[in-house]
Amino acid sequence: MAKAKVLLVGCGGLAHPALQYLTGAGIGCIGIVDSDRIEIHNLHRQILFTEEDIGGDKVKVVVERLKKLNSQVHFEMLNCLLESSNALAIIGNYDFVIDCTDNFASRYLIDDACAILKKKWIYAALYQYEGHISVFDPGHGYSYRSIYRSPPKSGSIPDCESGGVLGTLTGIIGSIQANEAIKIVTGAGTLLIGQMLLMDIQTYSSTLIQIPKLGKTEDAITELMDDYDALCGTQKNKHIQHNMKEISIQEYQNLLDSREDFQLIDVREPHEFDEFNLGGELIPMQTIPENINQISRDKKVVVHCRAGSRSAQVINYLEKSHGFTNLYNLAGGILAWQKQ
Repeated sequence: MAKAKVLLVGCGGLAHPALQYLTGAGIGCIGIVDSDRIEIHNLHRQILFTEEDIGGDKVKVVVERLKKLNSQVHFEMLNCLLESSNALAIIGNYDFVIDCTDNFASRYLIDDACAILKKKWIYAALYQYEGHISVFDPGHGYSYRSIYRSPPKSGSIPDCESGGVLGTLTGIIGSIQANEAIKIVTGAGTLLIGQMLLMDIQTYSSTLIQIPKLGKTEDAITELMDDYDALCGTQKNKHIQHNMKEISIQEYQNLLDSREDFQLIDVREPHEFDEFNLGGELIPMQTIPENINQISRDKKVVVHCRAGSRSAQVINYLEKSHGFTNLYNLAGGILAWQKQ
């Protein structure tokens, strides 16, 4: 237990029971990602908060409470949003993830980042009196996209705030998430991998359904963070572009003409590479963590993808998690090269 590192995304109703049980169990390191402040309507299901805490930072207040439960647990407070610009760097620091959010954008982001990093994550979703729980394991071919191939249209399905949820349901489902987490750490029992538990607390009925594996024709995740950005309606890589080094198509052409020794890495999928490539080394995005030693630290490295989004995520991950300082994103990627 003491060596385990677990990340909880979201500090709402699901997180509170999960955090209490994981802290009590003695999980060595618990990271919590959330940037929200406490509001009065949170209190019926976010049971570690009191009326005196209204207006405070959720993560800070909850950690103050949990430290009194078990002083041996180390907490990492990440008072921010999990976004396409930081997901790989943050999740890469933990053994697995517990999703305690209530929105589709975060679920797809967690799913895609965990697919790249080959990490398990514990999923839960709530609506009124119903809860769904599963453990997704990309190493065995199971992911959120196994069930829901692509995100729904924005606003088409209500979240907990607009659709409503019974406060006690968050306690029940959050406790089951904690149970799955403890099973992952200890190796005890059978995980909900390849299965989803459906529970209705109005009737106390529950059902286990089988989840299909992600098909071979669909297991190439080609637009991971682009999907997230489009779903959120955010400007692609706006948080990365400010600090990330880029090279324009003209600058890249000048680099070729100068015959300078540099490395070109293509992070697209093999079928994209076969259709058209610039002659670089193919290291697909999801294989980057296991191929770090193939990336030079001694000369300029230009990283590219189809449009510049995936390569930006890779650079951000390598700089934050592995200390690279010699990486350049090819602005606009293959599309920009073909337009020149």
